[in-house]
Amino acid sequence: MDQTGMRPLTDIRVLSVTVFLAGPFLGMTLARFGAEVIKIEMPGSGDPIRGMGPFAGPRGVHPERQSDDDLSTRFLKRSEGVKSVTLNLKDPNGKAMFLDLAKQADVVVENLSPGSLSRLGLSYEDVRAVNPGIIYCSISGYGQTGPYKDLPAHDYQIQAMSGIMDMNGAADGPPTRIGIFVGDLVTPLYAAYSILGALRHREKTGEGQYLDASMMDTLASLMFMETIEESVRQGKTLRSGNDGRGDPTGLYRLTDGDLFITVGTAERWRRLCDALGAGDVHDNPRYATASAREQHVGELRAAIQARLGHYDCASGTKLLQEAGIPVAPVRTLSQVMDDPHLQERGTLRPMFLHGDETPVAGNLMAGFPVTFSGGALPRLEGGPKLGAHNEEIYGDLLGLDHEAIARLRDKGVV
Repeated sequence: MDQTGMRPLTDIRVLSVTVFLAGPFLGMTLARFGAEVIKIEMPGSGDPIRGMGPFAGPRGVHPERQSDDDLSTRFLKRSEGVKSVTLNLKDPNGKAMFLDLAKQADVVVENLSPGSLSRLGLSYEDVRAVNPGIIYCSISGYGQTGPYKDLPAHDYQIQAMSGIMDMNGAADGPPTRIGIFVGDLVTPLYAAYSILGALRHREKTGEGQYLDASMMDTLASLMFMETIEESVRQGKTLRSGNDGRGDPTGLYRLTDGDLFITVGTAERWRRLCDALGAGDVHDNPRYATASAREQHVGELRAAIQARLGHYDCASGTKLLQEAGIPVAPVRTLSQVMDDPHLQERGTLRPMFLHGDETPVAGNLMAGFPVTFSGGALPRLEGGPKLGAHNEEIYGDLLGLDHEAIARLRDKGVV
């Protein structure tokens, strides 16, 4: 695998005790920047996401596992570049081995239920006792403190509790979840740059620290980046479906699909009316001010729909783009997967099995969405088989030979 490229974290070692999505995505993000990320997995089973199909292997992609060489595509999509070792943390020998690894690590990340590692004697305080400079980051639904900390939660519960679900959906319909796992995906990004900040702080002071990353906090902070307080005070619904709030921004039906148009300013409102030959609408005193347009927004949307509806998406898009109106056709996911723009920038790229240069047919990986003038981030190995790096990690870091690892395996420690 080509390891050339920009690797700013190549001297950073991370122990990742993570499962499902948020924690593994954090580990993969750090690995993309060159960190050595060692994923600690339970012997025999590993991350539960390994058991969730579809599965990819030498025989292609199938709903069920065809051979021991097959790996979950979900696991592959969130485990690029990480190393897998098996270790039973409930076993006293496994706990001791973890602490020996932690002595040589810079970062520990985990997203188990709050208190899980503490009950095993592997809390931040336990790890700090053997490595005072450790950066220890926990991701959880509600955080490690507060009245909700012990409540079980996945992304949907956090969307509901944070208020983000209340903002999503039609004005006259029920709250609607966002289609992607937004809390599971955004929280590890906050965690990643918090880890980078903590590492920089350690460079200056020599001090490690504990980072408590909460999905609830993350989504609440995103909510209040918007000026929603006034709408709440006035009792207005926050759900607006595909319509903008207060102007004709919204989704419009054309002959072969839908366009989303953003108006937003008086100048764009004028340009939109000019492009559609709707000068009479623009000049109507009923719509002269932003507040007047908000009051009569239903009439305005109907007027725009009547003038735009006979266009197809290509000609409607061209017309409004030439007028300087932000506009885009609503595309299917199949169209997005074939997008040459995203492929050229590396945002979408083929998915690979570990050690295989042949891409998995029909499956795409999300590349890193920022480019660097100092060099591209390297393409990493595909997600590893369970325990694929036991010999390497336990040999190099703990000095264990093949026979010692075999004895630990027989005892169920690794």
